[in-house]
Amino acid sequence: MSRLVLITGGCRSGKSDFAVALAHSLSLPTLFLATCDPGQDTEMHARVAAHRRARPVDWRLREESLAPALALAEATEPVIVLDCIPTWLGNLLVRGTTDENIGLAGAELEAAIRCCRARWILAVTAEVGAGLVPETALGRRFRDCVGSANQRLAAFASRTVLLVAGLPIDVSCLAQSAAGFAGLLREDTI
Repeated sequence: MSRLVLITGGCRSGKSDFAVALAHSLSLPTLFLATCDPGQDTEMHARVAAHRRARPVDWRLREESLAPALALAEATEPVIVLDCIPTWLGNLLVRGTTDENIGLAGAELEAAIRCCRARWILAVTAEVGAGLVPETALGRRFRDCVGSANQRLAAFASRTVLLVAGLPIDVSCLAQSAAGFAGLLREDTI
């Protein structure tokens, strides 16, 4: 079974750079599984090119904008960087995928991560719900889909790392259940 490291944070917080550096430090064959489909967007093509230049040249690249679960099932490398969950969910949303089918796709991804032959899967995601409520229904659906996916993945991840201004914080070590917090509250009343 693969060990999942979920890497999250805000925009431009250093998530992808951290995932690449962490994978590179493992010194194992690596698959970079990219979910971005830049389409006709010139600026996005430039971003993708910059990301490619930042990765080791000996890594294998697979671009899969709609079915990362399939790519995980076929992967043979011991390390996989999956970049990124919100882009994949956005791809599904803009194609008109229903919430029910997005949920099914999320369950397929979770199952694929659990069954993948890789030793390590470093999945990049984003904290999209920490700001303003999106103005549009599609924006709110996106925020909700990403938030739900993040919670599901973090629930079984070996580690969840939050990037803030390029600095990684292992939130797994800080996490407590509601019961754990209740115990702390009871201790405060003594």
